[in-house]
Amino acid sequence: MAEPSDGELLTAWGAGDRAAGERLFARYFEAVVRFFQNKVGRDHDDLIQQTFLGCLEARAGFRADGSFRAFLFGIAHNVLGKYLRGRYRDPVALDFAHVSMAELGDSPSMIVAQDQRQKLMLGALRRIPLDHQVALELHYWEGMTAQEIGETLALPLGTAKTRLRRAKALLAAELTDLLAGVHGAEATETRLDGWAAGIRQQLARPG
Repeated sequence: MAEPSDGELLTAWGAGDRAAGERLFARYFEAVVRFFQNKVGRDHDDLIQQTFLGCLEARAGFRADGSFRAFLFGIAHNVLGKYLRGRYRDPVALDFAHVSMAELGDSPSMIVAQDQRQKLMLGALRRIPLDHQVALELHYWEGMTAQEIGETLALPLGTAKTRLRRAKALLAAELTDLLAGVHGAEATETRLDGWAAGIRQQLARPG
C-alpha cells in the first residue's frame, strides 16, 4: 500500500484522525527543529508545537498541488516572527530585512559543528539579516529550491532568487571577517556549500 501524501495526512488529521497527525509530525519534526535551532533557544519546544498546531489550524490554506514543506515552513516563519515581535516594545520597527538574530541577542540551541569553520559559519548566519538567514538555512539545511523558498516566504520567484544571491554574498562577507588570517579558509561560494553540507550532516544525526 502506498504511503499517504502529506496533504492526505493533513486532511485526515483535520477530520479528527490523531494517528495521521502523529505521522505528519514524525515526518517533519526534525526539519522544524532545524528551522528554529540556529535562531532561538528559549521557548524552542513551544515554537515547534505552535508550528504544528498552526499547520492544522491553517489547513484550509494548503493547496493540494503545492509544496507541503513550503506551507509548513511558512507557518514556522510566521511563528518565529510573532515570537520575536512579542518580545519587543516596538514590534513594528523590528524589520527582519535588516535586523539579525545576533543583534536581537537570543541564544541559539546547541548545534554541534565538526570544525572551526563550521562553528564560524553558524555564527555568521546569525549575523546577517534574519530574512536572509532564513532563506539560506532553508536552502542549505532542507535543500529547498528558490521556487519553494519563494512559496515559503510569499515572494515572487525572481525576488527569492535575488534574496538567495544577496544572502550568500552577505554570509561570505561576514565569514571573510571571521576567518581573517585562517589559511585556506576564504569564504568562496564553493566552500560555503561544502561547510554547510558538513553542518547539515551533523544536524541529521540522531541526538
